[in-house]
Amino acid sequence: MEHTKLTAKDFASTLPVKWCPGCGDFAILNQIQKAMAGMGLPHEKYTVISGIGCSSRFPYYVNTYGFHSIHGRACAIASGVKLSNPELAVWVITGDGDGLSIGGNHMMHSIRRNIGLKIVLFNNRIYALTKGQASPTTLMGAKTKSSPMGTIDYPFNPARFAVGLDCTFVARGIDTDMAGTTALLERAAAHKGTAFVEILQKCVPFTDKEFDVLKDPENKDDLLIRVEHGKPLVFGKNRNKGIVFNGLKAEILEFKSGGVPSEVAVYDETNAEMAYLISGFQPPEFPLPIGVFRSAEKPSYEELYYAQVAAIGDTRDNELETLLSGPDAWETK
Repeated sequence: MEHTKLTAKDFASTLPVKWCPGCGDFAILNQIQKAMAGMGLPHEKYTVISGIGCSSRFPYYVNTYGFHSIHGRACAIASGVKLSNPELAVWVITGDGDGLSIGGNHMMHSIRRNIGLKIVLFNNRIYALTKGQASPTTLMGAKTKSSPMGTIDYPFNPARFAVGLDCTFVARGIDTDMAGTTALLERAAAHKGTAFVEILQKCVPFTDKEFDVLKDPENKDDLLIRVEHGKPLVFGKNRNKGIVFNGLKAEILEFKSGGVPSEVAVYDETNAEMAYLISGFQPPEFPLPIGVFRSAEKPSYEELYYAQVAAIGDTRDNELETLLSGPDAWETK
């Protein structure tokens, strides 16, 4: 197939972008447009499916086919689109509420089946469109419109959720990390099977300061660890802290700058167990990991489906009318 040369600007629609000034969604829009341009496909090979929420206005703002669907059903609709035309690059845009609450069941089974969707979950830890209720990722103790005394729910960890479902590609990025998060999305775009990318992003009205500490130049090197395949798990302002795995237990090892001790783990993104351990890291005990947690290969659902159809050949014996008139059907009175 001929590589189509397009730029990020080619994926910008002519509609005005209606998000709050300063919203992290703007940065993610720019990052995904860059990732789409890098895929080298013509416009008609892309489709963007969303549910309900601020993030789900996304299809209006990209110059592709798209469908702004109903609450929580983006993965179900996108699965049908991908199966009907597996040549399409199908992107699912969802939020922490849309994707993990009412849409959690559809999300779970899309990942389980390894359908070739690029799922991008915008995580601002709040229901923003409906004006500030606690979402499945809201941290315990947070005071919101629906938890004025502080939420007592244990929050979801979206990346660990995906890793635990044996998702074949899982990554986490931050909205303002333009180069880093764009690179994650570009890898997700090239992945065959389900690609799940969680992006931490600010909501100006309700979680404006939520991730500031992770972006502060004075603190971020001690609170974040960038996970990279084949590289040691090292972090800290002076690059003098590393992650050591003693069996199934992770520990932090401090060392003198200049050389990384052999005990420090070298990250392997193909190792599901390592991905599960690292995805559970949370400050203040451990730095928050960003990067690609898991990347593995196995046949996608659409590949298995069409291989089965090809193997069956003549399907007249399996058509609905034939099955209903066969000996396994009966009438009730």
